[in-house]
Amino acid sequence: MSNAVHWLLELNVKPGKLDDFLAVMGDMIASTEKESGTQIYEWFFNEDKSVCHIYERYADSAAVLTHIEGFGAFAERFMDAVDPTRFTVLGNPDAAAKEALAGLSPTFLGLEAGFAR
Repeated sequence: MSNAVHWLLELNVKPGKLDDFLAVMGDMIASTEKESGTQIYEWFFNEDKSVCHIYERYADSAAVLTHIEGFGAFAERFMDAVDPTRFTVLGNPDAAAKEALAGLSPTFLGLEAGFAR
């Protein structure tokens, strides 16, 4: 079974904060691109860019922890620009990864069956 951990973070962009959010998005993508355990890191917007969904996939719980550590440099700017509305974590993260993600009150859905290529 896969050790990958994925999530979908759903956000509302705060009024007047789109430019700030786009700036921090660019900085976060540039930083995350250097993380070897990050497999997918994609940001999706609705038409008026008031809603953003971020889909992320990590090789394993250790890669999640590496990413969370790096996120600290951006957390204040990120949270100043958005209101999280839903955070769904997919896979079987270990206890340390679950604890690191707990601040956004995620729903955890464990991998039961299937495959990835």
